[in-house]
Amino acid sequence: MNIDFLSDDKPHDECGVVGVYAPGREVARLAFFGLYSLQHRGQESAGIATSDGRIAHIHKGMGLVAQVFNEDNLRPLKGHLAIGQNRYSTTGSSHLRNAQPFLIETIFGPLGVAHNGNLTNTLELRKKLLERGVGLSSSSDSEVITQMLAAPANVYANPEENGLEGDRWAARIRSFMEVAEGAYSLAILTRHAIYAVRDPLGLRPLCLGQLDSGGYIVASESCALHTIGARYVRDVEPGEILRLNGSGLTSFVGKPSPKRALCIFEYVYFARPDSHFEGKVVHQVRQQLGRELAREAPVEADIVVGVPDSATPHAIGYSLESDIPYSEGLTKNRYIGRTFIQPDDQLRKVGVSLKYNPLTSNLQGKRVILIDDSIVRGNTAGPLIQLIRDGGATEVHVRVAAPPVRHPCFMGVDMATYKQLIAHKMDIEGIRQRIGADSLAYLSLEGLDKAVAEAIGKRSGHCNACFSGQYPINIPEWLFEEDRDKVIFEDMWG
Repeated sequence: MNIDFLSDDKPHDECGVVGVYAPGREVARLAFFGLYSLQHRGQESAGIATSDGRIAHIHKGMGLVAQVFNEDNLRPLKGHLAIGQNRYSTTGSSHLRNAQPFLIETIFGPLGVAHNGNLTNTLELRKKLLERGVGLSSSSDSEVITQMLAAPANVYANPEENGLEGDRWAARIRSFMEVAEGAYSLAILTRHAIYAVRDPLGLRPLCLGQLDSGGYIVASESCALHTIGARYVRDVEPGEILRLNGSGLTSFVGKPSPKRALCIFEYVYFARPDSHFEGKVVHQVRQQLGRELAREAPVEADIVVGVPDSATPHAIGYSLESDIPYSEGLTKNRYIGRTFIQPDDQLRKVGVSLKYNPLTSNLQGKRVILIDDSIVRGNTAGPLIQLIRDGGATEVHVRVAAPPVRHPCFMGVDMATYKQLIAHKMDIEGIRQRIGADSLAYLSLEGLDKAVAEAIGKRSGHCNACFSGQYPINIPEWLFEEDRDKVIFEDMWG
């Protein structure tokens, strides 16, 4: 779907999830528009599962939300409960068998799971399931989660005595949380309820909203709530289990949270700028990153230009702090990456010109500060700089609103090997020469932490492992392998 040679020099988050409890509403339609708002979090597949209190229904497919769903396949998705997911593959390759939600039948009725994140002990958990005779049809850790909930090895014998109000599914979720390691924000569908679950570190985001009709929605980002007319209530807490059903909203302690480690890249790039995290609009946080970058890495220039659209808030912040005018220098074709039609050889040579055009009237004769939110693989920075020069710029100084990405991520982001990361292979001067900038500077890790803390008004725990190499959880050696799916299946079959 996305043209490979045009893939942004950016990491991709694994997915976005939604869960809806809304009696009397068309929940599949609400889930559809929620997923539509979360399209930026995953573009490979999409799916929705619903329950009417008796049976469950599902439709999923490869492609964007608008390509997977239409009126004909939404109409059969009846019920008052729904979950949905957009997927970008990290653990589990890009095939329909790995598309979510996963939906199976259990002794207690249907069970559907939509997952954002990565489990880091997937190999161990898969082996335990297989040893118990549980069959697995995919390489996805999300299927492992589904089967662990359906057939737990250990479960709280008396949910009533453990503060779970006799809720067997909450007991199963808590048992899963006791053994799971890694990142998981879950929307879980059962016959009579939606459950929202967030891992004890809060590595991936999840929030709660309320509909005017009295129903509830959970979603990876608050932008999905506003789209369907829901009011943002709060974030789902790390280690929390939320149940949404006819009794209203119920919160259980799933697993106590030792610390917080929300992925700091949500602020840098992943999240939509209108979403709320930790009480602040993401756009405001990104402006603060730009301000701190201007303080750390000033340079004489005539205009500040951001790489559209993700670096625009950072560029505005840099401009405000430096008193150098902000100007648009690149126009982005927002639809070129959404086609199945592959370019011919001549179009491949054009490269990023298919996606960006320079605004020559703004660039002619100017010294330009080009702001980007991150440089991960180094694929597109050089061609973008050349476009700016072709537009008439006399100098191009690149400033990056995040530290160099030197380490892979194993918590739900597709930068899983060292060889993918240009900053692991080169120093800053080497990268500058490679991309052809007149100068290059990154925001320091200290500056990133400081800017986020100033923007949200408090010191809060964040995961910055892709910059620092300091992982908040233990990372097994097998996850550093180039082909993790191959490792999974070789281990499974010997």
